[in-house]
Amino acid sequence: MWQAESIFLGASRKPDDSYQGPEELLLKYGNRHGLVTGATGTGKTVTLQILAEGFSDAGVPVFCADIKGDVAGLAKAGEPKDFLAKRAEAIQLADYQFKEFPVVFWDLFGEQGHPIRATVSEMGPLLLSRLLNLTEAQEGVVNIAFKLADEEGMLLLDMKDMQSMLASMAERASELSGRYGNITKASVGAIQRALLVLEGQGGDHFFGEPALRISDLMRTSRDGRGAINVLAADRLMMNPRLYATFLLWLMSELFEELPEIGDPDKPKLVFFFDEAHLLFADAPKVLVERVEQVVRLIRSKGVGVYFVTQNPLDVPETVLAQLGNRVQHALRAYTPREQKAVKTAAETFRPNPDFDCADAITQLGTGEALVSTLAEKGVPSMVQRTLIRPPSSRLGPLTPDERRQVIAQSPVAGQYDTTVDRESAYEMLAKQADAKARAEEDQRAREAAQKEEAARGRWTLPDMNGDGRERAPAKPRASNRQTVAEAAMKSVVRSVGSSVGRALVRGILGSLKKGF
Repeated sequence: MWQAESIFLGASRKPDDSYQGPEELLLKYGNRHGLVTGATGTGKTVTLQILAEGFSDAGVPVFCADIKGDVAGLAKAGEPKDFLAKRAEAIQLADYQFKEFPVVFWDLFGEQGHPIRATVSEMGPLLLSRLLNLTEAQEGVVNIAFKLADEEGMLLLDMKDMQSMLASMAERASELSGRYGNITKASVGAIQRALLVLEGQGGDHFFGEPALRISDLMRTSRDGRGAINVLAADRLMMNPRLYATFLLWLMSELFEELPEIGDPDKPKLVFFFDEAHLLFADAPKVLVERVEQVVRLIRSKGVGVYFVTQNPLDVPETVLAQLGNRVQHALRAYTPREQKAVKTAAETFRPNPDFDCADAITQLGTGEALVSTLAEKGVPSMVQRTLIRPPSSRLGPLTPDERRQVIAQSPVAGQYDTTVDRESAYEMLAKQADAKARAEEDQRAREAAQKEEAARGRWTLPDMNGDGRERAPAKPRASNRQTVAEAAMKSVVRSVGSSVGRALVRGILGSLKKGF
């Protein structure tokens, strides 16, 4: 495989629009994160495509979402077209070739790719509360549910586990409120209704097992190229909060699981967060602060995070300050907010005396962008007006047959297709409820027997039979039925041996630290 120290993005132009020189992204700064912005139809998706191609060629695995279906074209070689040849000539790309890339398709709903799942325990209380759009009081109840599940050794794997835990908490509200704080049935009911809505929107497909293994996103092909993991997100975008929370969970999993490696020669993984405004829209302050913290710290684990959005104002300033590599496509300045966005974008670049950034942003053509990447010693390069290179893979979606063929040949084919439903909170609570019901039934039977004997009206001495002889002590009746306490204790012991039971420490975004 051809080894490179940089990714070729395109060629910068002089003021007279003649060729100036190549614009590249240095691989050793690929984990310093990035930003791709621009209005609809200005070429953001193609920029994402050529970045994914470049990282893959360099042996770096990639994860990206496919909102419109166009990114799927990475799996097939492109076709010669006049406008592609002209662009390659204009940027002096002499060895322009068409080729396909190693793509793995994923889909939360399991329709256009391999199913991708996480457990409720792995999601954690903070992200689950964000997903359900809960109030502060309701979020407190969710935190209690996770705390109680951890203490009692119950696994929260899927939606029915969470529903069962909430129902149990409502029944034990008076007991638990004294230990954890007030638990109202109104709050529990509101959370249960939110879970039902999420289930109706497809959330039940996401929560469960087998859960995604992060290592499966970090594969390389036999020729050394990095796998490009493409998430089918066209249907997922119908529930923007689920989309944003899933990608945030995935980013937090990468942060918690990967070891510290400092500054590598190239990233271990590059993560593209398309439609990034959905992550920060109406997000509570604590969540934004933790996202900023993850973005700042995940760099040392070799992960580069690239936000793709229409408006640079969609990303908070605290996060924007962490993004070193920037590609700015055209913006329109018709409204006051758009004018502010143009000004903000222009001010974030290192100025170029040859042109005015603010004017240039509004005059860029399709496939043209202002580019500034980190140069030697990590210093931002001077912004350049750049023609973006044409992709080597297909421009456009795959046919259903082509997609099925790629899925069938995937290295993870068959590993995630069948749902696993092992014993967890739902089953354990059901057994406890059954044991409690049987105990109550036995108690009622004993009380009924005592009443029946009392109704006979026979006078007897204590420990004597009716004829005055001493009653032989009753032999204890053998029973293989375990008590509620025994069942709970055995469940705890079993859970200690499970992967989640060993890892009750939660990370920066509330997801479980798996401890390996």
